[in-house]
Amino acid sequence: MSLLIDKIRVADSFSKAAHTYDKAAALQQDVGEQLLQWVGQSIPDKGSILDLGCGTGYFSQHLTRIYPHRDLICLDIAQGMLQHARRHRVLPRAQWLCADAEAMPFADNSIAQLFSSLAIQWCADLQLLFKEFARVLTSGGSAVISSLGPASLCELRQSWANVDENVHVNKFVAFEELLAALPANLKLERQRREFTVLEYNKLSELTSELKNIGAHNMNAGENKGLTGRARIGKFKSNYESFRQQNGKLPATYEVYYLLLRKDG
Repeated sequence: MSLLIDKIRVADSFSKAAHTYDKAAALQQDVGEQLLQWVGQSIPDKGSILDLGCGTGYFSQHLTRIYPHRDLICLDIAQGMLQHARRHRVLPRAQWLCADAEAMPFADNSIAQLFSSLAIQWCADLQLLFKEFARVLTSGGSAVISSLGPASLCELRQSWANVDENVHVNKFVAFEELLAALPANLKLERQRREFTVLEYNKLSELTSELKNIGAHNMNAGENKGLTGRARIGKFKSNYESFRQQNGKLPATYEVYYLLLRKDG
């Protein structure tokens, strides 16, 4: 997979959104709560828990309730998110760590359960990422993951595509590409794909929400110049063509859920 994601921009964008994230992250909270239902399946009876891409610590507190006697490591690339989490989450057994998921500072075979909800789509190299998963997980350890697929925000992407050739919307990889990146000793045990459509009265509600969760365009080829008033007007007009019979504007998300198990 080509390195299209600028990690410095990812960290900066999410750091700046830390104080607005939780109020705007309805989809992210719903997806993570569904993923939590997969957490307790055949986890080893000892070892640390890792919340990878922990953000504001919203799910770190849930993991603490599920595993009250386990050490919890909360890792995120955005220092601003971690600072916010430390101030707002009282989790005595949690360790907050700013690090890159593709180069985790953990010993081999040290993590029993890895939880990562809507975070790995911001990683640059999936093969390297999953190699790290396989390295740090204990034998029989598991990783429960959610991520976004390429149909996510398709209305937004199509509305811009008819305006210019710049990249305005983040690109996400297909499920088949995720599977192709798995190393031999990391097995897919369970999977699910679903589509969720959020609805808005105005386009500005969607764009404000994306800003408030820090999900700006991180891909190479994005438009770095000023977007003219005429192009903005055409973009808005294009998006209006998606308005539904109920009067709402849709925003589609394609969500993947995976349960991975380390073999040996």
